[in-house]
Amino acid sequence: MTRTLIVGDRGQDGRILFEQRSKSGAVVGIDVAGLRTAGLQGLDLPSGVDIQDEAQIAELCAGFVPEEVYYLAARHHSSEEHPDEATELRECTRVHLLGFVSVLEAVRKRAPGCRVFYASSSHTFGHPTTPTQNESTPFSPRNPYAVTKVAGAHTCRLYRERYGMHVSVGILYNHESPFRGPLFASQRIARGARQAARDAEFRLKLGSLSAVVDWGYAPDFVDAMVRIVAQDRPDDYVVATGEPHTVRDFVEAAFGFVGLDWHAHVEESQAVAATSHGTLVGDASKLRTRTGWAPTVTFEQMVGILVAAAD
Repeated sequence: MTRTLIVGDRGQDGRILFEQRSKSGAVVGIDVAGLRTAGLQGLDLPSGVDIQDEAQIAELCAGFVPEEVYYLAARHHSSEEHPDEATELRECTRVHLLGFVSVLEAVRKRAPGCRVFYASSSHTFGHPTTPTQNESTPFSPRNPYAVTKVAGAHTCRLYRERYGMHVSVGILYNHESPFRGPLFASQRIARGARQAARDAEFRLKLGSLSAVVDWGYAPDFVDAMVRIVAQDRPDDYVVATGEPHTVRDFVEAAFGFVGLDWHAHVEESQAVAATSHGTLVGDASKLRTRTGWAPTVTFEQMVGILVAAAD
């Protein structure tokens, strides 16, 4: 029975992973909302843990002794919000780096042999000069979120080399599920299609419909995380479908599922925040070769799942 610690268990990936790992082992989830457990017996754990407090994390690791840790905590804000760069950099550093270092130190001292996964992002590539990106593509972060995710990835490499820890990085491209928050573009489109089916006057304003995205299905990406952790040696892996689709493709598929012509309901608006990165399409050849991973859900199927689950 595997003992799993998930930091950020209330987010999309954390929720999927918690449900999956709790079927075959003991799981502890940490989030700002508190501690969540499954499959535990006879352990006296605190009701909440601050990932910034290394002593609290160390106490948890000493009592639970995880065999695997997934660090999925992430700082997100709406594309309609515009926090100043300094504030955003501080918050992203706190979540993506300082909290992660606390977890790494607790694992190193209290749970030797534990394997760690760090969720990084395709945004770390910024505006790449290649049509697809792999593990050798240089980082070129363009915002505080990406800058601190790069720092987290380099921290993983440092702990691998300095302490011999099994710490792997997943460079995750866009992946969606019904668990996505309502402010994400995928959910806005899926919910917009459903609302348009009820209200002929409904209009949805989006940014550039020509923007290209590599979209995958979140449960497939969580499966990739588990496969990465199971590898004998830690490493960095791009997790992506490798298939580019425009926002227009997403809109057309979503509205098609409810039998509507999207042109009557969708407007391209300059007022909606533009993307802060270039065209990001991942090359997951390394992941596929080493782990046998492959997406099980197509782009069209994924959009259909989101629309079917939308309010």
